[in-house]
Amino acid sequence: MNATLVLPELDANSFWHDDSGFQGIYDVEHFIQTLRYDVQIVESIPEIHKNGKTKKIKAYQLRPPRDAPISWYLTEAMEQMKKHGAIYLTPFSHRLAEEIDNPEYQRLRCRVNYHALRFKPNIMKLSESIVDKLRAEGHFMSIHLRFEMDMLAFAGCFDIFKPEQQRILKKYREENFKEKKLVYKERRAIGKCPLTPEEVGLILRAMGFDNSTKIYLAAGELFGGEKFMKPFRALFPHLENHSSVDPSEELVTNTRGLLGSAVDYMVCLLSDIFMPTYDGPSNFANNLLGHRLYYGFRTTIRPDRKGLAPIFIDRENGRTAGFEEAVRHVMLKTNFGGPHKRVPPESFYTNSWPECFCQISAQNPADECPPDNVLDILNSRLESEARSNSQSLTQGNFSTSILER
Repeated sequence: MNATLVLPELDANSFWHDDSGFQGIYDVEHFIQTLRYDVQIVESIPEIHKNGKTKKIKAYQLRPPRDAPISWYLTEAMEQMKKHGAIYLTPFSHRLAEEIDNPEYQRLRCRVNYHALRFKPNIMKLSESIVDKLRAEGHFMSIHLRFEMDMLAFAGCFDIFKPEQQRILKKYREENFKEKKLVYKERRAIGKCPLTPEEVGLILRAMGFDNSTKIYLAAGELFGGEKFMKPFRALFPHLENHSSVDPSEELVTNTRGLLGSAVDYMVCLLSDIFMPTYDGPSNFANNLLGHRLYYGFRTTIRPDRKGLAPIFIDRENGRTAGFEEAVRHVMLKTNFGGPHKRVPPESFYTNSWPECFCQISAQNPADECPPDNVLDILNSRLESEARSNSQSLTQGNFSTSILER
């Protein structure tokens, strides 16, 4: 679009109730500098000075369709951009098609996600301190335990809860999601329900993890209370979270906000093993899976909920013979974070192989690794473009002054 990007705004209302914003958790200077070869970025919409008056551009609000193709941005969005001078795209989650037939655009996604987006120094320091404390006692695993009210309501998995809790979940679903008839037994049978904490523990035990395993839990407020955590805690008593490892005031006052989640993200990224329990529609889990794969194919455990569902249903019905062997059989077929071809519906954000990985001996020149002096080349190109723009601006001002006379 040849457009300038204004720093994104973060949604502070729907879930987080945290107004710290993009500048509050991300290193803005690093973000702008890292992407300087790709796109010009400003912190706010600039003012226009014309005829001695100062005017601020008012951005036109535009709702992109879900998974919009590039052509939508080059036609409809571009038309509104030219008409109004600025456009405000909201909401923006999943508003650009994941599969784009342009490897360079896909690589730009990786430059943004894995290089440009870096948390502020205080968050990085806090996260590294927690990781150091955990690792001082040996290896540790991180688990994104997705058993919160919003995800359970989204999945339509109510039947395991008490009547009052079911009413709360149904009310939340009615208020936040489209109406859809969901039958628990059908959802459960095809692996559409989040794993319970106990099921997570049983999977790990079947895979050979014993009760000495140190586990860091990245989770919001678990729905259903201690009743659901007690069996998991009995299997794995060495559980930690950011508040238990570092009970500092900074975290205590923002444990459920963006700061707490940012710290959770970094600890999960740096952990020896990462396990998401519900990675389907979870941006947190999907981005972590992709980030860990990008930074050296770090070990992940991704439960095959669909494959495990009938095994857990049999166990609930009293058929426990061969349970652990059946779980291992399913889990050994999963990928543990190694390189693998992306097959739909797997997300690009979960697996950026092969677009974001260069090849040392590439047959296709487009797949070759960049030269060692790539930054010098890019800086030279940027300086050349700046000189060209400066000359164009000077000529434009000269022409304008003649017209004004």
